[in-house]
Amino acid sequence: MSEYNAGNQNWDVSRSDNGKIYVANNNGLLEYDGLKWDFKELPNKTTIRSVLAYKDKVYTGSFEEFGFWKRNSRGVLVYSSLSDSIKEDISQNEEIWQIVSYKDTIVFRSFLSIYLYYPSGEIKKVNPESTIISCNVVNGVLYVSTLKKGIYQFESNKLMPKIYDDILKEAQIISINRYNDKLIITTSLLGCFLYDNNKLTPLNVEVNSFIKQHQLNHFSILKNGNMIFGTIKDGVYLTKNNGKIIFHINKENGLINNTVLGQYVDENDTLWLGLDNGLASVDLSSHNYFFNDVSGKLGAVYDVIRFKDEVYLGSNTGLFYLDKDNKLQFVKGSQSQVWSLKEIDGELFCSHNYGTFLVKDKQLIPICNNTGGWIIKRVPEHNDIYIEGTYTGLVRFKKGVSNWEEKHLGKTTIPIRFLEFEDQYTAWAAHAYKGLYRIKFDENYDAISSIENYKNKGVFSEFNVRVYKIKNDICFKTNDGWLKYEPILDSIVSYDLLNENFGRTSYIISEEDVEGLVLKSTNNVISFKSLLNDKKSIALSNNYFEDRLIVGYENVSKISDSTFALNLNNGFMLIDKKTNSKTILNMPQIEGIKIDKELIEIKQNQIIELKLNSSVNISISSPKSSNHFFEYSITELDAAKWNKLDKDKLELSNLKDGTYTVLFRTSNNLGKSSLPIKVQIRVLPPWYKDTLGLVIYLITLVIIVVVVYIFNKRKINKEQRLLRIKYAKEQQELLKEKALENEKRIVQLKNESLKSEVKLKSKQLANTAMALVKKNETLQDIKRELAVNKDSFDNQYAYKKILKKVDSSIAHKDEWKIFEHNFNQVHEEFFKNLKSRHFTLTPKDLKICAYIKMNLSNKEIAPLMNVSVRGLETHRYRLKKKLNLENDVSVTSYLINFE
Repeated sequence: MSEYNAGNQNWDVSRSDNGKIYVANNNGLLEYDGLKWDFKELPNKTTIRSVLAYKDKVYTGSFEEFGFWKRNSRGVLVYSSLSDSIKEDISQNEEIWQIVSYKDTIVFRSFLSIYLYYPSGEIKKVNPESTIISCNVVNGVLYVSTLKKGIYQFESNKLMPKIYDDILKEAQIISINRYNDKLIITTSLLGCFLYDNNKLTPLNVEVNSFIKQHQLNHFSILKNGNMIFGTIKDGVYLTKNNGKIIFHINKENGLINNTVLGQYVDENDTLWLGLDNGLASVDLSSHNYFFNDVSGKLGAVYDVIRFKDEVYLGSNTGLFYLDKDNKLQFVKGSQSQVWSLKEIDGELFCSHNYGTFLVKDKQLIPICNNTGGWIIKRVPEHNDIYIEGTYTGLVRFKKGVSNWEEKHLGKTTIPIRFLEFEDQYTAWAAHAYKGLYRIKFDENYDAISSIENYKNKGVFSEFNVRVYKIKNDICFKTNDGWLKYEPILDSIVSYDLLNENFGRTSYIISEEDVEGLVLKSTNNVISFKSLLNDKKSIALSNNYFEDRLIVGYENVSKISDSTFALNLNNGFMLIDKKTNSKTILNMPQIEGIKIDKELIEIKQNQIIELKLNSSVNISISSPKSSNHFFEYSITELDAAKWNKLDKDKLELSNLKDGTYTVLFRTSNNLGKSSLPIKVQIRVLPPWYKDTLGLVIYLITLVIIVVVVYIFNKRKINKEQRLLRIKYAKEQQELLKEKALENEKRIVQLKNESLKSEVKLKSKQLANTAMALVKKNETLQDIKRELAVNKDSFDNQYAYKKILKKVDSSIAHKDEWKIFEHNFNQVHEEFFKNLKSRHFTLTPKDLKICAYIKMNLSNKEIAPLMNVSVRGLETHRYRLKKKLNLENDVSVTSYLINFE
């Protein structure tokens, strides 16, 4: 049994209706649900000597104390004392050694008294006349066995003498049971007796001598009539109905201790043993048996074979065999690794670390000194030729007249662990660690004719390659799954059929003489599969051989037609193929629920409610299931995904608010599962998602709306006031700008008017100046005429007076300069710019240009120039040339636009 973390001694065992095992332990009460142990102490922390699980209570007896344990609404086992109510009636130093049920009445037995606890709650004490050794209920009758006064029968609430014989005087009666319509009375040191028709006779059976020698302490009868004798000194004897021993289980073959203190057989024919040091369980319905070497000499077993009615075991320490008493015996000189054992032509071959040997008369006879024989295969169509894979390549064995001839076939020295023949002259060999080869032999098998590495022929991992021949196909198991050789392609391809049926990680561990195949999967499940028919396959869970498999070197060999041997560390397991291991899977049940590490009540169809950020811990059990584990699925996350639970607890935390449906089911390594149970969890929303939050949100919303309304109202009023002020300012600014624009316009108009006026006056001035020039010129002409006609005047005084008046009329001599100045004032340095651009112009040209600028016609200009109109046109033509004007540009337009 697993480590239970309590005292060494276990005094009594009982199993409840729900399947849980309860053990009376030195330190308290042990509870086992099939996966885990739980430990409970009595209030006074005394040793519990007896236990009985009856209905919904677990009754225990201790030192001056007895009572019962019952689960409360939270799933916790709580103790209630019965002895406290009759404390004055309990004898000093009295211990309760046995508890039995009798017509719904619980009977507590010490050596001095029996206490009857009635359904009404009443407790009655009964004292016989002698020391009480045991109590038994047979066919509704309570028998009380004493040390000196024989056996009493409880009737009418009192003890009545029933069986008395001198042979029983001073005998310690272990039990009274029904046996072939009679009563069988077992004793500690005197053996077994039958009681019939008021007569007591010894029962002469094979087991008697053993139980007398080793002191019987417990006795049970199975449903099939077989009997179980638990002893103080030598473990347990299982016998047939006639007392013939079937099995003897002790420390040498499995028990941790030989002293049986408590014994219980449940409804599934499982024997539970409380030992002086530990606990044990024995599946009595199983037909699979173990051979265990407790001495440690055997080591790891690599092969088991039955040869000439003897079982040989090849291990890492050498070759062993079992003698007629099933005692392990060592074959001298065989020390070191034995890889395989094979019967060939009536002889036993031993493939050994030091070579290959024949086993004759418990001795090793060497026939090949090539080290490390791994595997031997017969050559097809040749009954006398065998090929062996060794550390250093292939070796041929050929049967001679009186001995075996061996020869190393050369070509390769690679270690070959797996070998299969494709045809008579072709074989496939797998390197012990890496690589795959196709080998061809010559016709006499004296040498290897060719060897081809198939590393690059097909996509596969070259590590851990195993070679098999399945239904005439050469198949390979690699790290990538199952493959097969395709002769047409001369390549290795995926073998989907085996990948689907066997699984990519499973590999064959059976020998070729085993009908069908034996496979081992990654979870250490051993399964038998038949290739010849559709028989239901047999599967064995790893619970049988946990941590005992030789990983990578597992091997199942045939012992008989229906019995096979699986090699293990320190022994082997005999498997009966006719029967399968029991697969009992019941729906799990809720054991406890914790929210934030606080237990809560367990109710039917309850919905577990927890606050956000809280954690929930759900404990489950399935005590009536065997070789099981638990799985869970959360339908809201992924209904199809099942997760394996670590032990029996599921802890969920950091769940979002909402409702979750958690499914639990019981499963095993064989791929089977029970119906699920459903647990609903409701994670409450945070306060801000709850009713309180909604009310707060509503109030807050109303406040916000009011505040926003008031704020917006004030803001709108303020903005309207600011807008009015702004619009007023903008209006004033617009009015100011308009006024400025109007003023500017007025100023502009005034300026334009002044400019027009200036231009007009300048023109008038120019005209005046021109007229003055004209006048001056005329006066000059007159003055010249007067000078010419001076002599015509009779009165020189009058002449001079006229001449003086003419000279006074000519006020200025520079009228043209005045005209030019005034003209430039009007036309912005017209003459200056014109001269700078056309420096060849004469004063006369400038005058004509000035008149043209003033937009005077030829008729107006000709008199001013004192030329004819024709002469003016000629002069204008010459002026156009001087101005370098194009033909399509007139002098008038040029000068008017000239700046």
